[in-house]
Amino acid sequence: MSYLNANVPPIYCKVRKEYLYDLKKHQGESSDCVIFGISSIPGRAILFNIMLSNGACFWRLPISAFFQKKYDRAKVPDMQVHELELWNSLSYYPSVTHFSFLEGKRGKYLGLDKKFYHGHYLFTIDWAHPDSNTLDVEHSEIPDEHKCAHILALDNGNYAAQPNNRILWRVTHYTTDNSWPDYEVQTTIWDSENKGLSTEDSNKMFYNVEYENK
Repeated sequence: MSYLNANVPPIYCKVRKEYLYDLKKHQGESSDCVIFGISSIPGRAILFNIMLSNGACFWRLPISAFFQKKYDRAKVPDMQVHELELWNSLSYYPSVTHFSFLEGKRGKYLGLDKKFYHGHYLFTIDWAHPDSNTLDVEHSEIPDEHKCAHILALDNGNYAAQPNNRILWRVTHYTTDNSWPDYEVQTTIWDSENKGLSTEDSNKMFYNVEYENK
């Protein structure tokens, strides 16, 4: 697990040029870039690190700064960061995983405007607290507060970062139920130990495990 910065699978795309000028000029223009990393700071949106075609690196841009390379900017809606990403980073310790089962899969997420936005899976960002000797003041390991962020390339040309409870995936051979789930938030901390069990006090490889006498 990385601290602050983490590698991501490279995304060759375009950046809305005004983000390179603190939103002060070059509105409506774009530049080629490649996203190669993220910065994770609690209380801030996921921030993406890029290289531009002139060799310059630019750090910590939000997901709303980017759109897919095959699109003309004039045809891609400018969406705000909170429309594309529901939650901020949950700790300084991100992990980035490309889940093979989700590779190439399409999904849809329910936006704030109550409309579905469709796209395909790229990779997943998740968070944790790495060291019990460091005070944990974040929410990444509280069951009912934890969220991951699946990065999607949307059909409208933008990218999005959405948690599990906003996305429904389409797996042709498996997902046959088209209803919107009514599941409840997971609040239980699951623990397989501390259940009143006692192990045999011996050097046996296959020792006995029994419930303690009450």
